[in-house]
Amino acid sequence: MINPYISKRDFLTAALATAASARAVNAQTLPEGPKNTAKGPLPREWIDADTGHRIVRISNTDHTQSLYFNFPAYSPDGRWMVMNRPDGISLVDMETLTEKNLYAGNLAAFQTGASKRVVYARPRSADKDNKTQATNDIFAIDIDTGAVTKIAAVEKGFVTSVNADDTLLVGSYAYKDVPLQPGPKVAGTDGGYNAIGPDGKPLSFAAAKEYRMAQRLAAEVPMDIFTIDIRTGARKVLVHSTDWLNHMQFSPADPGLLMYCHEGPWHEVDRIWTIRTDGTGKQLMHKRAMNMEIAGHEFYNWDGSKLFYDLQTPRGEDFWLAYIDLKTGKRVWYHMERNEWSVHFNVSKDGMLFAGDGGDSDMVAHAPDGKYIYLFRPEIIEDLGVSAPNAADLVRPGVLRSEKLVNMKDHDYRLEPNLRFSPDGKWLIFHSNMHGPVHTYAVAVTKA
Repeated sequence: MINPYISKRDFLTAALATAASARAVNAQTLPEGPKNTAKGPLPREWIDADTGHRIVRISNTDHTQSLYFNFPAYSPDGRWMVMNRPDGISLVDMETLTEKNLYAGNLAAFQTGASKRVVYARPRSADKDNKTQATNDIFAIDIDTGAVTKIAAVEKGFVTSVNADDTLLVGSYAYKDVPLQPGPKVAGTDGGYNAIGPDGKPLSFAAAKEYRMAQRLAAEVPMDIFTIDIRTGARKVLVHSTDWLNHMQFSPADPGLLMYCHEGPWHEVDRIWTIRTDGTGKQLMHKRAMNMEIAGHEFYNWDGSKLFYDLQTPRGEDFWLAYIDLKTGKRVWYHMERNEWSVHFNVSKDGMLFAGDGGDSDMVAHAPDGKYIYLFRPEIIEDLGVSAPNAADLVRPGVLRSEKLVNMKDHDYRLEPNLRFSPDGKWLIFHSNMHGPVHTYAVAVTKA
């Protein structure tokens, strides 16, 4: 029986040992880098033999990555997409899928402007773990001229998003450093999560990541979510909490609406929240109703009217792509099979198609055959006969019909592919280490 008087910190700390014990059976020694090694010249384009879809390598330089799946990456007219090279920032012409240099130096892009033709960037050495000593200046790089302008000095914290009229920055600041990845990062992946299980052996990457996230949540570090007015430099604390605050993202359409999350192992947190930039309207967007239910990897659709998220009821057993309509409050859940679960999902500009970047057997779905880039066509499950009297108040169910676009058998999923649709809906953009070094690719939505 759970002691009703136990503190959250003590409960979570005790849970760390339980989680480590449960995963010790999967312990393995982590390799130094991806298992894939390039053999000869990397292909520029090809037809996937298993799916019949055309794939194009966009990037010219090894270890070039597209942006995180829910960060704005296109110019306001949809012509250009931004991606990061080891030595700078590139633009991709979305009409020809050709790369050109925008900036060479020590800045990395984190999003494009919504109303301005700029790329927002910060120093590569910026401290994304929110260490107290970090000073992270924010820059705007003109897409047409390449001119670089410093727009803000961030003395404490890490900026993640710019709002829909390009007037506000948002970021988070932790008053104490609790490093998630205390060891060296693994080359060609998203990090270096590592931890030792009760048997003295290293945990797998996925198990170590969860252990470290639970450890960070249990620390109850005081944190701020803050905004900075680009025009005046004024800094405002929007949320203060000892919960782990993360994944701040402005609405792509409403300059005053911010989404953020309570981070941590998803089955331990009610994760997805929104708040107005004047401090009003704080709202939990999905409240868990089942033990071990999880919801996360939230993202807006293109016009900001809907908020989507990965939902599992319970974790690792039943899989949905869910959304809430931010205007009406109506909810829709699309069901999918275990192999179709994906690290990230995304939606086309017209809202008619969805996509997922798959996952390997070590991830939450433990999918035996899930290493694909997927295209999904949504279908609503219609009422049979007369609708229930309270049908309008219930979740509307649906199902996702999948098509495989890219066989990712040679991809190491410790690097998340982070896919997105092109503005015209003809391509899915993702990055992969399938040939060894990380590159950015596009796969055609229709078969060759």
